[in-house]
Amino acid sequence: MARVAVIGAGAMGLAAAYHALKQGHNVTVWEADHVAGGMAAHFDFDGLSIERYYHFVCKADQATFDLMTELGIGGRMMWRPTSMGYFIEGKHYPWGDPVSLLSFPLLDPLSKLRYGLQMFMASKRVDWRSLENRSAKDWFIAAGGKRAYDLLWRRLFELKFFEEAHNVSAAWIWTRIKRVGTSRRSLMQEELGYIDGGSETLIGALARAIEARGGTIHLGAPVTEIASNGDAVSGVRAGGELYACDAVISTVPAPFVPQLVPGFSAETKAAYKAIRNIGVVCVLLKLTKPVTRHFWLNINDTRIDIPGIVEFSNLRPLPHTVVYVPYYMPQTHPKFDRGADAFASEAFNYIKLLNPKIEERDLLASHVGRLRYAQPICEAGFFAKIPKVATPVHGLQIADTCYYYPEDRGISESVRYGKLMAHAVDDPDVWRREGR
Repeated sequence: MARVAVIGAGAMGLAAAYHALKQGHNVTVWEADHVAGGMAAHFDFDGLSIERYYHFVCKADQATFDLMTELGIGGRMMWRPTSMGYFIEGKHYPWGDPVSLLSFPLLDPLSKLRYGLQMFMASKRVDWRSLENRSAKDWFIAAGGKRAYDLLWRRLFELKFFEEAHNVSAAWIWTRIKRVGTSRRSLMQEELGYIDGGSETLIGALARAIEARGGTIHLGAPVTEIASNGDAVSGVRAGGELYACDAVISTVPAPFVPQLVPGFSAETKAAYKAIRNIGVVCVLLKLTKPVTRHFWLNINDTRIDIPGIVEFSNLRPLPHTVVYVPYYMPQTHPKFDRGADAFASEAFNYIKLLNPKIEERDLLASHVGRLRYAQPICEAGFFAKIPKVATPVHGLQIADTCYYYPEDRGISESVRYGKLMAHAVDDPDVWRREGR
């Protein structure tokens, strides 16, 4: 039985702790926040328990289904027909099915044909590696044409990745298209899932299962150092004290790693520093009336400096309309550190542009969340940049959401990676077999 320290009580850290306990280890989880869940953590939003940052489930998310079944909450998985739309220079357009594409007035017939064929072929592709060294921009233009790229993708990339917009990985964007594209009831109807009660249902079940098996979760307890003795991990430092352990599983964002592990060489630290992230300021709005009929609305409008909104109440039934308005931007962007009221006011003004029927009195509540490291920047060739999960310090594994590449962030990949990291405590060949 090994003494295992898990750093981070998001879905990945909790899943790692749960599976390590099942293997018979002594497990302690350390979390800097005062609540478990990471990006899936809930908060009280004007009397409503809801995720800080939106989550949804696709039919390909088998790791989530397996874990929920194992925890006895499989019946809490719910499915609902959803839709997507575009808002382009003041007008709404339905999107996401063949009829919407054929009737879309802003593309010529050849562009529609090329775009439709590209999306169809993307849904049939099974291997991402041939796209690994291509940019999404190049891939979209080569197959779908420049007109379709400029109209449907360019501004979305620019408002999420800024100066890196031209070099976003084609492999990364393809897996997002594939995951959502295969989560359908039919050719004409997208269908996404949510957990009854929100992500808190899964996070709470994991925390209870960990404690029932003898594990310990320390909240409000940031780890300040992962200590090593020679080339082997020896413990973690939290609250000024060093806690001895035989293995450490770290799930904190890669930018924190160089300072967290002083025993790493300069070369190893540089590899983590090379992983860049975009920050996010996410505005939540509670409204008396819906904005659109869509779950997500992509935006290409010169008056609106966000790539889209997520009308979450069109997925999870809620007493009022709840909309997530995410502002992705570099941490150095002049707007990133401005006050919450400024973001909330601007976001609500955008909502009124999207739906002029919404008035000031329709706004019931707002909340602004902020993360400095929210979205890894996955450029072309990104896979080669990712450090190995099993580090040069024996007994220390490190992974964050960039390791899911080419998959995007999500609970399913989080719990899958957590399980793999737990198994690797006993079987180091796990990562060789995974190619990681």
